[in-house]
Amino acid sequence: MEIILLLTGLTVAFIGTLAGSGGLIGMPVMLLIGIPVHTAIATAKFSNITSSFTSFVYLVKERKVALRECLPLLPIAVAGGLTGALLSDQIPARHLEWMAFFFLLFALLLSVYKGIRPKGDSRIRYRIYGYLYGISTYDGLFGPGQATMLMYTHLLHGRSYLTSVALTRFQTFLSCLGAFTIYFQNGHVEWMIALPFASGALIGAQLAVRIAGKLSLKQVGILLHILTLLLIIQLGIQLFF
Repeated sequence: MEIILLLTGLTVAFIGTLAGSGGLIGMPVMLLIGIPVHTAIATAKFSNITSSFTSFVYLVKERKVALRECLPLLPIAVAGGLTGALLSDQIPARHLEWMAFFFLLFALLLSVYKGIRPKGDSRIRYRIYGYLYGISTYDGLFGPGQATMLMYTHLLHGRSYLTSVALTRFQTFLSCLGAFTIYFQNGHVEWMIALPFASGALIGAQLAVRIAGKLSLKQVGILLHILTLLLIIQLGIQLFF
């Protein structure tokens, strides 16, 4: 099972770093091999902590984003992750799936309508903070589609692709760190599952950030739309059938 977890973690982090939606693969695989849902979520959080942080550090070193651009996200992401994890035992999973379904559908339609075009503006506008907090809360609660939501939020507000990747990795690291502390305290972490999954995720994320710089914005848009559509279909099948 360790090999399956390592390869799954690698694939999830590779896809998730480039365009999000790694949960499209990771969660179903873990549930399919018999891992309890809260343990699967805790495993995903732990792997995201390691893979997101290391890929973010790489992008900062490559000067794809300035650290000062990211710091305003720190309290928002941590608070959202903690909020979501604390609510995780109180909100039915089906409600979370409906939330993700409609948010992703809205983001997909909006991006097709408006297009994804960087504006060359490095400022984070205050009006998106509420969206970012909500997404981090969802990440603490459930997770699949969270990184895709963040990518859409930053891209549709005019950020460049690599800056969007860096901000998404930073916020994912923080929200998962906040959420993981709660899952750990509640006894949902199984280290024999979490460690091989996180090892694969670490490799996958490092491969992805080195490929990301070679993608054009058009290629990114196509990849993002395809993965979002697949995630919407997966959620739709679970909700309607």
